[in-house]
Amino acid sequence: MQTVDRSLLNQAQALAVALNERDEYTSGHCDRVVSFSLELGKKCELSSAELRSLQLAAALHDVGKIGVPDRVLLKRGRLDANDWEIMKNHSEQGERILMALETQEMQCTARIVRHHHESFDGSGYPDALAGENIPVLSRIVALADSYDAMATTRPYHLPKTHREIIAIMDKESGSKFDPDIFQRFLKVVEGSRNMAG
Repeated sequence: MQTVDRSLLNQAQALAVALNERDEYTSGHCDRVVSFSLELGKKCELSSAELRSLQLAAALHDVGKIGVPDRVLLKRGRLDANDWEIMKNHSEQGERILMALETQEMQCTARIVRHHHESFDGSGYPDALAGENIPVLSRIVALADSYDAMATTRPYHLPKTHREIIAIMDKESGSKFDPDIFQRFLKVVEGSRNMAG
């Protein structure tokens, strides 16, 4: 696979550093989401160009959290309903940040970032897209993002074991996640040395 254009990668790294300054958790999380996403993208037989787009989108999927107030982003404990609504804006904020870079590749990346919290059954956000209407790269990032979020310690939960995570994701296959891509994801995480638990 060709790597992402150097200037785009530099822009992506600058944005990632900015986000890491706000929330240390996000750096390692984004690295793991990139790794899982690329492995899953290969299992889905994506083209080299699609894999490059996936790499950028996975690295920047949470960049919109730059715009989330500290009292919400860094809150210890579960978010209340109002804080959750603020946090949910990060996918749209991420899209706006990336659109400002005005390159064709970042425009594509922005769309993937916007939709990485859509659910396969249409219950996600921000646009309640369903099924094939959700960009395939967003569906891939969603799986990798969810897996890693459950596998790591956060202020509001302890990490779950690999077995617990897969059981939860299996129940959500077809509702939250694309069931076909989930089956491919199972092969990725089962073979990964980065498994939780």
